[in-house]
Amino acid sequence: MEALLRDKVSIVLCRPKFPENIGSAARAMKNMGFSRLVVVTEEKPDMERIYRMATHAARDVVDSIAWYGNVAEAVAQAGYVAGTTARLGRNRKRSLLSPHELADQVCRMAVHNETAILFGPEDRGLENDDLRLCHTFVHIPTADFSSLNLAQAVMIITHTLFSHDAVPALETTPKLASRKELEALYAHMQEVLIRIDFMREDNPEYWLDNFRHLISRLPMRAREVRMLRGICRQILWYGQHCYENGQKNKNPSI
Repeated sequence: MEALLRDKVSIVLCRPKFPENIGSAARAMKNMGFSRLVVVTEEKPDMERIYRMATHAARDVVDSIAWYGNVAEAVAQAGYVAGTTARLGRNRKRSLLSPHELADQVCRMAVHNETAILFGPEDRGLENDDLRLCHTFVHIPTADFSSLNLAQAVMIITHTLFSHDAVPALETTPKLASRKELEALYAHMQEVLIRIDFMREDNPEYWLDNFRHLISRLPMRAREVRMLRGICRQILWYGQHCYENGQKNKNPSI
């Protein structure tokens, strides 16, 4: 992967438990020419322990870490988000890629889109709420023991990206809607679908996840998201308009 494309890829560590793993991940990134490290955590960890594992060579990667309090904010501007997972449940298999397949996708996406690759905490991996923010999932195949050290997983993914040939310009993906824009669309859709009794208010995520999977397979651009949100607004307006007219008809004096 060309250096210009590597500069469009962020490695996002979600709630890492040990500062040393942040430093080791930064060192792995430096080995492979990646510099954009994002860490999602409620409390900033011990920087000295991070620097110790990063060594002097990767100090610049640590110095430029972008810190966020939640995953949604960390990937808000990304047009393409991939989440690493060791678990292979039914919902995760729908959009599951190997590291080499991910590299092919990232090479296409990163030309015109900010790209983020998520890594979960060491003990349990990414949570469902994190994975809902992803367009696709990537699984690193292993033999009998599926759990990888965080820095090892970062090294495998970044090395695969580093060694992958860039795709021809004609095969790249145009600029897509950001994660923030898509999340606003999903919230709008949820409001509409609850109001028209398509989904239950007490468990909206069950149905909404199906729409997430559908839209994640489409190269949705910002103007297309705005168009769909315009339709949602019109549905809500029309529903309210019909309701108000019905109330007037029942109570002509209003």
